[in-house]
Amino acid sequence: MKGKILDYNIQNSSGVISGEDGKRYAFSNSEWKNNVAPKSNQSVDFEVEGDTAKSIYLVSSSGAASGGTSSKLIAGLLAIFIGCLGVHKFYIGCTTAGIVMLVVFLFGFILLGLPSLIIAVIAFIEGLIYLFKSDDDFEQIYINNKKCWF
Repeated sequence: MKGKILDYNIQNSSGVISGEDGKRYAFSNSEWKNNVAPKSNQSVDFEVEGDTAKSIYLVSSSGAASGGTSSKLIAGLLAIFIGCLGVHKFYIGCTTAGIVMLVVFLFGFILLGLPSLIIAVIAFIEGLIYLFKSDDDFEQIYINNKKCWF
């Protein structure tokens, strides 16, 4: 059956799914079959056993790290135009990678700007990669699986 996660509580590793039949099903983290933690508004496919959901698989996600939908177009344009500052990394939820890019860019001028230039080229290439990926591939690779570099 297909459904959508209504709520997930990290403290007790359990949540609630609203099934396409209109009923709500409780689930525990042990039934979650994806390496990314469940989040509200994610579409899932699951089996029903009484009032509980079993063997839950992620179909697609509506939420990024910030809780909203990340657009590959926005991420790609941020990477191309101001990516050397790591803004696109912050946008897709890769805070550490964003900080690394920002620090290397800012302090790269000490070494005649070469590290800053390298970071700018990396950001430009990442922007092109983001834009040429399909929407589903972008979401699965960079949002759900949190791949932060290339």
